[in-house]
Amino acid sequence: MTTVSSLPPKQGRNVELALLLLAVGIVVLAYLNVGLATQGSFPPGLLAHGTGLLVISLAFHLLLRWRASYADPLLLPIVTLLNGLGLVMIHRLDIAKGNSVAEGLALKQLTWSALAVAIAGAVLFFLRDHRVLRRYTFTAAVVGFGLLILPLVPGLGRQVYGSRIWIGLGPLSFQPGEIAKIVLAVFFAGYLVQTRDVLSLAGRKFLGFTFPRARDLGPILVAWAASLGVLIFEKDLGSSLLFFGLFVAMLYVATERTSWIAIGLVLFCGGAYVAFLLFGHVQQRVTLWLDTFSPEALAVSDQLARGLMGMANGGLLGTGLGRGRPDLTYFAESDFIVPSFAEEIGLFGVFALILLYVLLVERGMRTALGVRDGFGKLLAAGLSFSLALQCFVVVGGVTRVIPLTGLTMPFLSYGGSSLLANWSLVALLLRISDHARRPLPEAAPPDRGSEATEVVRLS
Repeated sequence: MTTVSSLPPKQGRNVELALLLLAVGIVVLAYLNVGLATQGSFPPGLLAHGTGLLVISLAFHLLLRWRASYADPLLLPIVTLLNGLGLVMIHRLDIAKGNSVAEGLALKQLTWSALAVAIAGAVLFFLRDHRVLRRYTFTAAVVGFGLLILPLVPGLGRQVYGSRIWIGLGPLSFQPGEIAKIVLAVFFAGYLVQTRDVLSLAGRKFLGFTFPRARDLGPILVAWAASLGVLIFEKDLGSSLLFFGLFVAMLYVATERTSWIAIGLVLFCGGAYVAFLLFGHVQQRVTLWLDTFSPEALAVSDQLARGLMGMANGGLLGTGLGRGRPDLTYFAESDFIVPSFAEEIGLFGVFALILLYVLLVERGMRTALGVRDGFGKLLAAGLSFSLALQCFVVVGGVTRVIPLTGLTMPFLSYGGSSLLANWSLVALLLRISDHARRPLPEAAPPDRGSEATEVVRLS
């Protein structure tokens, strides 16, 4: 007699703990390196920053052991390492500007990190099953588009350096678009899982592509119009590209139709060209992109030129942490934190950072492949793609692959809005991955005694 038994998958929490300690150790070593290079002594805030990051990450790890024991074991260490390295670079810029620990941005960023982890923990604690979010598909649509137009409300929205993407409540300011990308991903996943059959099957073939019917083009036209509205009224090229790209990517994942990508590219190029013809701020971004060192571009801004020269100064291996001059670039702690790293850790170091993001996105896509429900697949794929697209837009902007957009690098850049949104995004991925990796309950074995009794009765 052969007995077949299934082996339960490993939870991986011990692996996660080991990688988490390694990540915190790398961050502490980098912090120590900055102190020795800039001041020639142990930095005074080493114990506070290192202990703070360790306590935050271990608390979240314990919550995963309790509430999501089968969650992906690599997501938390990767995010902790990126967040910690961002803290190190922000602290290094504080030193260059002569700010003390109490006055600098690093302590504020650590506080925002603690708050972001607490909110992500609340998401993980109260959201037992990601499929519950499907009930709020159209509520998420209203909330998401409401967050997008919130900066346009008079008295509430604030215009900062030409873009109206902030809201202000007293001394506090917040960027609602960061939360909107998560809420809209929930809406797109819930909507597309209901309509994907119609969007993928109906249509006519032309030049090898199956194009949708005219009445089925409504969703992508609405998303296109909304992204153009963000570009026109809020003057935010990055968010416009992010939201429209997110919808087209999720539409392709849901339908597996390359025609949707072709239509999306045509609509995006058409909208970008019209915006270039009509709006001066778009023309300035294109001028900075095409001819960064020209007198016309430098008259507008020399930020990109400074960033490029800083990266050239770093070369392949970098000047070393604490030995460059990234502070010469404007907004080196937020929009241009990638050139700050490139100057001090070099091209090889930046490639290592990018590989961390690649691994983070890969684990998210693997979660999308492993989860058993269509809504979870679309949501995990959409959240992962939004991270990948945002990283591409940021790195591409500072290296002149595409025009500058004003987005910040997830987890690295200074900013509370970005940290809150991206840690919550990771919490959703952890919840979905727990559902994907958790073994299905085995069916109870049949009762042999009752079967024998039933045979006797039949005979």
